[in-house]
Amino acid sequence: MNRRSFFKLTAAMGSIPVLNKLAYSAPAKVNPVDLKKDTPIAVVYHCDFPQEARFSAMLTNIGNHLSVYDNDPFKIKIVVVAHGPGVKFFMKDLSGSPWENEPINIPELARREKDLTLYGVEYYICNITLTRLRLNPDKLYDFTKIVPSGVGAIGELQSKGFAYIKVQ
Repeated sequence: MNRRSFFKLTAAMGSIPVLNKLAYSAPAKVNPVDLKKDTPIAVVYHCDFPQEARFSAMLTNIGNHLSVYDNDPFKIKIVVVAHGPGVKFFMKDLSGSPWENEPINIPELARREKDLTLYGVEYYICNITLTRLRLNPDKLYDFTKIVPSGVGAIGELQSKGFAYIKVQ
């Protein structure tokens, strides 16, 4: 099975309600050392900021970035690494978090994030942030993955040829 077929199958499975209910456990843990640059162009977007408008702009930029490469996951690989306050944008539920009283449009952002996974975008969440803030990893979206350190993952990806982008 090629990457494109895999992403389409994964998206289709995610739309099956029964399978969605089974996917409410903590995301998989990934060692950044195991990550590979398997496309001609690879980019890591750094998300460590708290502003929803800035995060929304980053998602728009990612969509625009993909469009330059015909939304083809064989031409470009984009990953987002989140740590610190950037983690809140990948949580299904903010209760018990430092951001529980913030008016964030969680459903809309989650829809946009998940839509980007159809084109191979991956989201890596910092385990140090989860541990230090005592955040429940079960509250992360099932399309995310946990890395030991967000900044460590960014450095590892850059050493493998991923370009670095941070939306200002």
